[in-house]
Order: sequence, then C-alpha cells, then structure tokens
Amino acid sequence: MHEIVTIMIMAAALGMDAFSVTLGMGMLGLTGKQIFRIGVTIGLFHVFMPLLGMLTGQWLSSKYDVIATYIGGGMLLIIGVQMILASFSDQEDSKLKPIGFGLLLFALGVSLDSFSAGLSFGILGTKVMLTVLIIGAVSMCLSWIGLLIGSKFHKLIGSYGEVLGGIILIGFGLKIMLPL
Repeated sequence: MHEIVTIMIMAAALGMDAFSVTLGMGMLGLTGKQIFRIGVTIGLFHVFMPLLGMLTGQWLSSKYDVIATYIGGGMLLIIGVQMILASFSDQEDSKLKPIGFGLLLFALGVSLDSFSAGLSFGILGTKVMLTVLIIGAVSMCLSWIGLLIGSKFHKLIGSYGEVLGGIILIGFGLKIMLPL
C-alpha cells in the first residue's frame, strides 16, 4: 500500500506539468471530442515514456547498483528544479495546433519528464505496469481537468501547479538520495 501511495504522489507531481500546460491550451475553445483526444494522448505518452525510462533504469540498476540510486534521486531533483524554473519563464509553449502531428509533439514534450522519472522508478525497482498505468491515468485526468478549467484559472493556477509538482519531485529526489 505504501508503494501505491508513493506512486500516486509521484504521478500527481508528473501530471501537474501536463495540468499546467493544458490550462493554457484550454483557452483555445476546444470541443469535448478534442479535449477527450488530447487527454488520452497525453495519458498514453505518460505510460510509454516512463515505461521506457523504467526499463533503462532497471538496466542501469543491475549494472551500477548504489550509484544508480543517486543518479535516480539526482534526476528527480533536476526535473523538479526545471519544473519550478519553467513556471517562472515568460516563454509561451509551442503554438502547434492540438491535432495530428502537432498533438503528438505536444504530448511528447509534456511527457519527457516522465522518462526521467521512469529511470528513477526503474532504478528503485517499483512494479512496472502498476507504476506506468497510474502515471498515465493520473496525467490523463489532470490533462482533462486542465483543459476544462483552463480559460478561467490559467494565470492563477498554472505556474503554482508546476511549482507544486517541482517541489514534490525535489522532495522525492532528496528522500531517495538521503534516506533518513
């Protein structure tokens, strides 16, 4: 049960990035069908990217053991710091339309941090299918929520959601690297 709670918290942290980004996309006046499709696509990418990362992390763990634990924790720290810094950036995300190839590029960009988190999970030896399914489902739901409320709360919640996700990832990175 403790592992599921940890995975849920990490999934929420990773999904906050998708939530933050989709808040802005929600201002495009999307149809229900588009919102559904975007959420599912982001969720699928949040399954495959951490899966790829976990497989890589398991391989690293078998080769480098203790060093791999510090690498995994360090990666979470880096991802968390990047998320926090990105929340203060004035740059707008790509203006690609959320259809076809543009949607795939968008989902890939939003899910890249899940690959790194997957590395950490792989190094730690978590249950692969459980982990990636939870990450994907949480990211999909948070994307839908972000798309649905994006027009009303983008400026207020957008950067705070990303900061919160970054802080959570930093906390887990430190927990892994500095077991108490």
